[in-house]
Amino acid sequence: MTTGSRDGVVRLAMWSGPRNISTAFMRSWGNREDTVVVDEPFYAHYLASTGIEHPGRDEILAHHERDWRRVVDSLLAPVSPDVRIVYQKQMAHHLLPDMGREWLAQVTHAFLIRDPRPVIASLAGKLETFDLLATGLPQQVEIFDDVVARTGAPPPVLDTADLLQDPPTMLRKLCAALDVPFSDRMLWWPPGRRESDGIWARHWYDRVEQSTGFEPPARPDEVVERRLPADLATIEARCRPLYERLREHRLRA
Repeated sequence: MTTGSRDGVVRLAMWSGPRNISTAFMRSWGNREDTVVVDEPFYAHYLASTGIEHPGRDEILAHHERDWRRVVDSLLAPVSPDVRIVYQKQMAHHLLPDMGREWLAQVTHAFLIRDPRPVIASLAGKLETFDLLATGLPQQVEIFDDVVARTGAPPPVLDTADLLQDPPTMLRKLCAALDVPFSDRMLWWPPGRRESDGIWARHWYDRVEQSTGFEPPARPDEVVERRLPADLATIEARCRPLYERLREHRLRA
């Protein structure tokens, strides 16, 4: 396990991209009795720094911390004695070039990946325009390489296709790789919104708010037959080698 923890608390940065069942995965970890979750802590800094228009932008900037240094301090801050894990739902594209990387050595890292074709198709339904960087895959590879260079070992990578095919097995595999006990509570959760959800929940979380567990995966032909417009197909083609590079290290059943 790759961690800089000095107090026995696993501060787990789960690096994902958008439209990658990352919120459902946050629900899974948030249902554990020993875990608190943090929802996309750098989102406000990302919007403030890039000027990108996202649904609910003004609300996000008004209600969430914009200074990434203060966010890092909060992620590394002491927690109550009953908390064993601080789960960070991290969007890799929110880690901008101007942000320091020293704090990465003080947390545990894992990666959640998904085939880029359905990711891009889903993202296109939420944003009018976006580029390769908005998928988070280049940044996931950057962070992955940083962890490998610093520790000499690849951090855990979980493909959502494998997770949805067999949630109990893959969650046990991930917990073992992170050296934390598996909990059956990770397989289900109550429906609804959470106090820990970002204020952007009403724009992005409608489906997960109705869920009570991981949904069965889409039939393979639904993904293969999906056609993307030319501009999105170009983004997918650039994503594909990045995804495959991370996928080589994925946990296997």
